[in-house]
Order: sequence, then structure tokens, then C-alpha cells
Amino acid sequence: MKAIVHEGAAGLSGVSCREIEEAVPKQGEVRIRLKAAGLNHRDLFVLHRHQENEPPLVIGSDGAGIVDEVGAGVTSVKVGDEVIINPGLGWSEKSDAPPAGFEIVGLPFHGTFAESIIVPEENAVLKPQHLSWEEAGALSLAALTAYRALFTRGNVKPGMTVLIPGIGSGVATFLLQFAKAAGAAVYVTSRSEEKRQKALEIGADKAIDSAGSWTEALGGEKVDLVIESVGAATFNQSLEQLKTGGTIVTFGASAGDEVMINLRTFFYGQFNMHGSTLGSGEELNEMLQFIEKHELHPIMDRTYTLDQFEEAFTRMEKAEQIGKIAFSIE
Repeated sequence: MKAIVHEGAAGLSGVSCREIEEAVPKQGEVRIRLKAAGLNHRDLFVLHRHQENEPPLVIGSDGAGIVDEVGAGVTSVKVGDEVIINPGLGWSEKSDAPPAGFEIVGLPFHGTFAESIIVPEENAVLKPQHLSWEEAGALSLAALTAYRALFTRGNVKPGMTVLIPGIGSGVATFLLQFAKAAGAAVYVTSRSEEKRQKALEIGADKAIDSAGSWTEALGGEKVDLVIESVGAATFNQSLEQLKTGGTIVTFGASAGDEVMINLRTFFYGQFNMHGSTLGSGEELNEMLQFIEKHELHPIMDRTYTLDQFEEAFTRMEKAEQIGKIAFSIE
């Protein structure tokens, strides 16, 4: 089968699109003939986490397709079912943190940028019928990350105000859509005028230039909840916008891992801070019910073929996208 494989040198120079052997599902596993897959920032990180001395790895964590073979004992899906892939391996029930042994498709196990993939049967979940293949293939990782951060960790409620710094990524656009559907007012930030305008079109109530004063742009208004994924570049500005007793949820650090904060300001503000990452199978099912109820569609950026992987990766690396980048696989 054709696949995007990383081996040898770190980064994009170690990536190729080539033929590899297709596997057969074992007991409790299913093979999915993939129709589409979604690119995530995690895939960029994997190109550096996957070591030179390790076997070749098919990358990619998001995908959707049709079950074409099942192993012994499989009962939850059958050949011919249209499914999306739950990228989280070994985290079935909602909990405070993932259990020991939790992994994500695409490292250390083969991922979705291929013509087929084998996963445990519980990781093949029926595809929402209102989504196209590209939308379904780019859904799970980013949408599940957004859902857990916003609902499980952020406890969003109707009437709340939510701030999303760095609009443009797949997770950020899902956060905007989910928060609006939940009845919250949503403010976003970006250096890009194009991304700010797109956010307003999607439903943002305010779109702030990241390079300016957020406090001035908000007219001194404070927010109930910040979902922070940028990291060091924005973290303290995010904290400044929280109202007393407000909550900040962080799930990423694309602009730096280490942050210095004023502890006195933090505890006088009675702030809450929660970490979050991906989500459980239970939360994935909740999320799918939510998007079906509200008939939500992922914000799609561009779609590429597997052979065009360099263009896709470069676009994400430069943060040029607005929404999800997908691969169409036929």
C-alpha cells in the first residue's frame, strides 16, 4: 500500500511517500480502507520524536474510511461500515488523566497517512453521516482535544465568555464552533487579519489583533474561561484577561514550554488552571453526539493527495492554514 513514512533523518527530510507492506488484522482488530486523513501539529513533532535507529513509521493520527477486514472476535463493527478513527489507544472511559499505557495512533504505532490502517475494534467509531470523507478524516484528534478542554476541563456553560488565543489551528476553530454552539460568547486573537476576519465569519463575537493590547481591545472586560494553546508568547496576556475566579485550560505550547507568572496575582485572582490533552473514547462519543445535534462541520483549509505531503507539511509548519488540512486517499 502507499503510505507517508518517516525513517532516518529528523524532520521533513526523513519523510517519503512510498509503498509498504499491508498488514492483516489480528484478534480484536479491524482494518480500515482509508478515504481521508487529517494533518495535525503532532505530526510535525513526530518527525523529531521518531528516532533514526527506529523502524520506518507511517505517520498520521486522524483518518476515516471503510472497514474492509475484521479479526476474530470483533463484534462492534463489520465489513462495509463507514468509520472514523479514535486516535487515543487505551483510554476508554472519562477520567482525570489518561491511564498508564495510553498512546496515540501515529507514534509509536503506524498511523493514518496510508491506504489502510489496523486499529483495535474500539477505535473504529461509526462516521457521522452529515460529514464528507475529508471532514470526517480530519475530525477526531483536534475536535476531541477541543471538546475535553472546553467541556470536561473548562466546564463551559451558556452565557459564559471564552477567550481563544491564536485562532487558525484546527483545535482553535473547533473550540470556537463548540463554544458558540454551547451558548458562550467567544473572543479570539490572531496576528493575521485574514484569520481574524474568518473567525468573525465563523461566529466569533470579537477578533483581537494579538500584537496589540488585549485589555484595550476588550475595553477592560474580563472573561470566564481561556483555552490556551500558544504557550509562553501569550500565556500572561491570557491570564490578564481572566475575571476573578476564572479558569485557564492549557493543552499546547507551540510558542514555548516555560512560562513565568506572578503567583501573588494568580492566588489573589482565585484563578484555576487545568492541563488537558486529547480525551477518552467516552468523550469522543459525547463529542460526536454534540456535532450531530448541532450539525457542525469542521472548518476545512486545503486538501492534498499523499504525494503532496511536502506542501501540506510546509503549510502547517508556517501556520498558514485556517482550520483543518486533509489528505484525500483513493
